[in-house]
Amino acid sequence: MTGKTAFETRYGFRRNEVLLSNWRVSPFNRWSFQNLGELVPTARVAAAPGAVEARQRDMDGLLGEKVTVATAPETVAEFLLRSSTDAVTVMKGGKITGDWFAPHMEFGARHIIFSISKSVTAIIAGILEGEGVFDPEAPVTDYIPEAAGSAYGDASVRHVLDMSVSLDFEEAYLDPESAFARYRRATLWNPGGGTESLREFILTLQRLAEPHGQTFRYRSPNSDLLGLLLERASGQRFTDLMREKLWLPLGAVSEASVGVDMEGTARAAGGISVTPRDLARIGEMLRQGGTANGHRIVPEAWVRDTTSTGGSNEAWRRGTMVSLFPNGRYRNKWYQTGHENGAYCGIGIHGQWLYVDPSTEVVIAKMSSQPEPVDDPLDIEIVAFLEALSRMV
Repeated sequence: MTGKTAFETRYGFRRNEVLLSNWRVSPFNRWSFQNLGELVPTARVAAAPGAVEARQRDMDGLLGEKVTVATAPETVAEFLLRSSTDAVTVMKGGKITGDWFAPHMEFGARHIIFSISKSVTAIIAGILEGEGVFDPEAPVTDYIPEAAGSAYGDASVRHVLDMSVSLDFEEAYLDPESAFARYRRATLWNPGGGTESLREFILTLQRLAEPHGQTFRYRSPNSDLLGLLLERASGQRFTDLMREKLWLPLGAVSEASVGVDMEGTARAAGGISVTPRDLARIGEMLRQGGTANGHRIVPEAWVRDTTSTGGSNEAWRRGTMVSLFPNGRYRNKWYQTGHENGAYCGIGIHGQWLYVDPSTEVVIAKMSSQPEPVDDPLDIEIVAFLEALSRMV
């Protein structure tokens, strides 16, 4: 018998045990969430040539501090482990104050951010709107005429941005027989894909009887459609848009990647992978009103609308996520918490968070490999943890 390999020692399983059928299942997700491109097709988003970054500060001074987010106090380190955290980067006042990495994740590694990809995609929409090439109030069919006859045939881009399309579709993450499983096959995220493209799948979806715009309905295909809308409006591939309009102006240090389907369509709803620090830089850019490195990236009006003034609390309250943020709103694929501190965030399944607290000038990027895609009680605890951590920094 041979001893354990370095891979087995680090992750607790063998590499050949990670399959397309189980890559989102614990414990295999501890590795796969950092290595999406070994399992599904991805396209690269290059950073500036020669950009390098050294690890400077850890969160050691905070790890022993106590927080109470459940029934009993626990240390920051204990909560990070309990919430299956892979990495955390904290910024305050525009400067990185510390990082934390689980033993199975190295500094500089990329990690899938799942539905924070939606939030990133909407930033690109804001940039194109500012350039006058994209109209959030236009009908979807102005950009994608073949959407006529689908649920999007009488929807506006605004409905897509705010998740208020009256779409007959459920985010049934764990049901292998659902339309959601067919959706994942179309993205090449599940076995059996390659017979139907993501675009083809989206355009088969039908609507509910309720008018668009009334109810917040979290439906991921809306955001993949947004990626297609941006491509049609600009005439550029999504990855080229992301690099030219966001990644290079942001000063991102590391290459990003985006999952793509059989036609090369970007998984704009959930397929982006970035480093924790570059994710935090996105939050800091928004905190700065849409600027980075002394240059404007996103129009200030778009950022203000996204993070504080836009969105419908009435539509949010009719949705199914109201328990997370009772006074919240959803605008341009970002969550406004409705809390006194004015915090807003992007959220992804399995524990991905980008949290911005304007009152403390703190940005926190948290990447995780939680066993369950959605864990509502834990999400509420994570919000309390992020609020507490932002006050400690």
